[in-house]
Amino acid sequence: MTSTLILCLDAPMQSWGVSSRFDRRDTAREPTKSGIVGLLASALGVARDDDDRVRELATLSMGVRVDREGELERDFHTVSNVPNTEGGAGATVVSERFYLSGALFLVVLEGADEEVRGLYRALRRPRWPLFLGRKAFPPGTPVVHPDESRAVHDGHVDDVLEGHPWLETRPARLRRARERLDVGTPLHLRTVRDTVPMFVGAELRHDHPISFSARRHGTRAVRVGHVPLTAPMLPRQPEATSKSEQVGTA
Repeated sequence: MTSTLILCLDAPMQSWGVSSRFDRRDTAREPTKSGIVGLLASALGVARDDDDRVRELATLSMGVRVDREGELERDFHTVSNVPNTEGGAGATVVSERFYLSGALFLVVLEGADEEVRGLYRALRRPRWPLFLGRKAFPPGTPVVHPDESRAVHDGHVDDVLEGHPWLETRPARLRRARERLDVGTPLHLRTVRDTVPMFVGAELRHDHPISFSARRHGTRAVRVGHVPLTAPMLPRQPEATSKSEQVGTA
């Protein structure tokens, strides 16, 4: 029996590196498989050199729904006294660091029911601090819902991506979405799901972790698509307060 685990990744800043090298640290536009496995490993207390456990976690099927696209931002870090090839020092290097500002993601993991529930418990009480791609970027809200029945579901990744309530909380975005749906304008949310390499239109991502200690990654196939954002997926509007309820006592 398989189950799905639902994660909410919401923070002022996130960074999901894919091909970072030397003085340029990039970020993908959505969470990577390597980044999510690292998040789970931190929650479980998996050692960096425990390659077997890392590979086990990487077998989980993963899907991401982008509930709010983040703004791509860049900052700079200056490092002094960088050694050169002759063993000397004194050079100053300016590195570029990219990250996502204001992004919001629904991440769905599918695996054996016992494994999924163990991951839920670990994320509720993590062994080590959790972060969203970089140690400087902690989650802004709990990663999993405090009610296990709302975080662990039967079914498959696709079912959750297509039907889970929208995670958006910003009033202006919610209002605009309701207005557009009311007049029949279709809305969609971008998704990235694990798939098989022979799937038509599959893309390859080099973010499947093999060893964190040796910084080794393999390739996985994903399919990028969209799911419709429908009115039932929007959170309920607060009920209007009657005049009698607004009157306070002196």
